Amino acid sequence: MVTPLTTQTAQDVNVPIAGGAVLQGTLALPSRCLGLVLFAHGSGSSRFSHRNRQVAASLRERGIGTLLFDLLTIDEEAKDRASGQYRFDIALLSDRLSRVTAWVESDERLVPLPIGYFGASTGAAAALIASTSHESAVHAIVSRGGRADLAGPYLHRVRAPTLLVVGSRDDTVLDLNRQALHQLTSCEAKLAVIPAATHLFEEPGALEQVSELAGSWLVTHLTPKPSRSLTDTQTSSSP
Repeated sequence: MVTPLTTQTAQDVNVPIAGGAVLQGTLALPSRCLGLVLFAHGSGSSRFSHRNRQVAASLRERGIGTLLFDLLTIDEEAKDRASGQYRFDIALLSDRLSRVTAWVESDERLVPLPIGYFGASTGAAAALIASTSHESAVHAIVSRGGRADLAGPYLHRVRAPTLLVVGSRDDTVLDLNRQALHQLTSCEAKLAVIPAATHLFEEPGALEQVSELAGSWLVTHLTPKPSRSLTDTQTSSSP
């Protein structure tokens, strides 16, 4: 159970997984929260990714809570830095995201909040796959420069409205996303192309466009349940 947060503060959390290991994360909730977005970072990255942190800050300004976390344990990250053995293990990454989602769903303070996923690179494939195991909880997905194609046979099972954001100069990933879009047949799906942007959206203004598109998509789809303030939620969960 996480302890209470005040407006616009962040708290480090540990999410338990199998074998007594934990995943480390940072949870931040505005005082009135439309929903909670779980961030699945890309290959070789972490919860400290400055790109994801910039997008997360933009979402919080819109009243959306964020949970940035590491998909790998500390020991796994060390092994991955040396060998890269985990970064394309999509089955493992999607399982980790699913476990974090279950942790959120088990928290009496967070459970009223509709969940969204924001996935980058391989994290996008993890998000698409994990969403198929949490259809009632996950209300929206945004992929930034994502490898949606790596979700393979799961694509046609995705029910959550999905936005694929790709740079126009990220030729290979753009082509893969166009192919994946045609396989997202069971949900609302859209491909948004950022002009002149490359894979990491490092061009001036590119990441701001990603944040704007992601924010609009998530605000639109994270509204099936009424917004709750932290005070409201804490009061309702008190004995």
